[in-house]
Amino acid sequence: MEDLGIINDGAVALTAGRIVAVGQTSNILDHFNAPETFDATGKTVCPGFIDAHTHFVFAGSREKELEMKIKGASYLEILQSGGGILSTVRDTRAASKDELIRICKNRAKNLLIHGTTTIEAKSGYGLDLETEVKLLEVIKEMNRLGPLTLVPTFLGAHAIPSEFQGRTREYVDLLCSAWLPIIAEQHLAVFCDVFCEKGVFEIDDSRKILLTGKRFGLLPRIHADELYSLGGAELAAEVGAVSADHLLYISPSGLQQMKRAGVLATLLPAAPLTLMVDKYADARSFISHQIPVALGSDLCPSCWLENEQLLIALACYKLKMTPAEALMAATINAAHSIKMQHEIGSLEEGKRADIAILNIPDYRILGYRLGANMVDTVVKSGRIVVRDGALA
Repeated sequence: MEDLGIINDGAVALTAGRIVAVGQTSNILDHFNAPETFDATGKTVCPGFIDAHTHFVFAGSREKELEMKIKGASYLEILQSGGGILSTVRDTRAASKDELIRICKNRAKNLLIHGTTTIEAKSGYGLDLETEVKLLEVIKEMNRLGPLTLVPTFLGAHAIPSEFQGRTREYVDLLCSAWLPIIAEQHLAVFCDVFCEKGVFEIDDSRKILLTGKRFGLLPRIHADELYSLGGAELAAEVGAVSADHLLYISPSGLQQMKRAGVLATLLPAAPLTLMVDKYADARSFISHQIPVALGSDLCPSCWLENEQLLIALACYKLKMTPAEALMAATINAAHSIKMQHEIGSLEEGKRADIAILNIPDYRILGYRLGANMVDTVVKSGRIVVRDGALA
C-alpha cells in the first residue's frame, strides 16, 4: 500500500475522456501533440479521490445532537430517543425528490471542489419502500446530471423505523420478501448493505438480508463491529461481502476470516471522531495481515465531512497510516471497494481520466496539512470541472 508508482516530471495524455499514456514528460511530448495542454509544474497530479462510504442523500441536519454528545449521550442512546437516523428519516421522507436533488447538487459541488470524483452513495434515510426508491432515484438522476459519479447502495436496513419498533423480524421479512425484489428489478442499486449492530440488525437478521440481496444480484457490503464486537466481520466473510466497514471492534477471528475470504476493510476515521469515542480502527493490523484498506468519509448528518483531503489526514493521525497508504486507500483501494478498479482509482492507460491536480509539491502534505483545500484543478472524464479551486 506504499507503492504509489510516483513519476517525477511526469505527464498524462488524455483523449475522449480516457488516459492514453502516462510517463516522463519528454517521452509523452515526443509521442503526442495535444491541442490543449496543462502545466502542473510544482504540483502533484493524482487520481481523483474516491469516497468508499457515504450516506449522500439526506435532508435536514442534526447540529443539536453535538451538544448531546458533548454531555455524554451515546449514538444508540440518541437513536433510541428518536434522534439520530430516525430524525433524518423524518426530514428525508418529507422532502420531495426535486428538493433532494437540489440539496445533493450543492453537496456534489463541495465534493468536486475538494477533489472527490466518485463516491459510494447509500439510501437508508427512507426506511419505507416509497422513500428508499425515491433516494435511489435521486442517485440515478445525480449520475445523469454529473459530473460526480455515484455508485448506489441499498441500505433499507439502516435502522428500525418507528412504525416497526419491537417488530424487527417483521421489518426484515418485509425487506427481503417485498423490497429487495423491487430494488433489483428496477436496477436501482449495485450493493446491498446492512447496519449490523447490537440492538439494531443483529447477525441472523443481517445474514438473511445480505443473502437475499445477493440472490437478487446485489453485492453484499456491511457496517460491521462499529460499536460492539458482534461478529460482523465474520459475517462479511461468510456471505462474501465486497467490503466490511467501520471495524473498530473486530475480533481476531474476524480479521483472519476477512483475510481468507478476500473482504476489503473500509475504514472511517471521521466516524469515531464525530461520535466522540476514543477508539479507532486498527489500520496497522489490517495492513500487516495484507487486508486491503479503503477509506470512506461516512458523510451523513452526524459526520458531515465533504473534504476527502481531511479524511486522508485523519487516517494518518488517527489510524497511523502513512500518507502513501492513506492516498492508496482513497484512490485505487476505494475503487476496488466499489468494484470500479478497472475504470478509476489510478492513472493508467485505458482508465477514465478522473484526475486531481493539487497545489502541493509533495503528496505527503495531504496527510500533514489539516483542513485546507489543496486542489487546484479537477478533471472528470477528461473534462476540466474545477479550475483554480472553483467550479469551471
